[in-house]
Amino acid sequence: MKNILTMKPYLAIPIRDCGEPLVPIAPDLLVFFEPHPYAKLGADYGKASPWMLRKGVAEALVKAQKKLDEERRGWKIKVFDAYRPNTVQMFMVELEFVKQAEIVNIDPKVLKNGSICLFKNDPELYEKLAEKVFRLWALPSDDPDTPPPHSTGAAIDCTLTDSSGMEIDMGSPIDENSDRSLPGYFDASTDAAKNRALIKSIMLGAGFHQNEKEWWHFSFKDQMWAWIERKKSGDNSICAIYGRCE
Repeated sequence: MKNILTMKPYLAIPIRDCGEPLVPIAPDLLVFFEPHPYAKLGADYGKASPWMLRKGVAEALVKAQKKLDEERRGWKIKVFDAYRPNTVQMFMVELEFVKQAEIVNIDPKVLKNGSICLFKNDPELYEKLAEKVFRLWALPSDDPDTPPPHSTGAAIDCTLTDSSGMEIDMGSPIDENSDRSLPGYFDASTDAAKNRALIKSIMLGAGFHQNEKEWWHFSFKDQMWAWIERKKSGDNSICAIYGRCE
């Protein structure tokens, strides 16, 4: 597998955490996937709530919703996932390893419990699957210098709903591990491309940056955000102000 900093170069960005707390996402302004998609799969959040963000990030999200309402009256940002403890990140990565193993017809008996440790004990199998898994998913990490974006409370996965409450066509579902997840995958003339352009516009207008590989993922002043901001501005002094919350 490629070096993780080659795959996830934003992890090299320094973090100077501002110390803001996690706060609830405004339930009166936005809508949410219910039940929570990962909790439904068995992810254990313990006492944590996935519907939390750092205070400054939550405020930026409200700004994005107000901007959306100005452009599309009655439309809502629909939150798929926000704060994600590292334990949940590990759970979801293990599920993705199992999914990718099944796609390439690995014997289910080999998978056992789907533990990432099992895959690491079989280097050939791990190498075969890891590059595809980490193409989409961030690496679970207990290192405070390399937190998964969602464990900082500064990343959000979301889509849009129209005034009737229906999700609009984005061309592919959230978390699909394929090229269709790339923000610019569809021709600009398609409805999916136009809808992706809309969500990008309202989120960037509120200060977020979009994950270059996932149309649904937006970050605000975490490592990924700072990495993109450095590329745009040429200012290599920019750091992340949100690190791991746990």
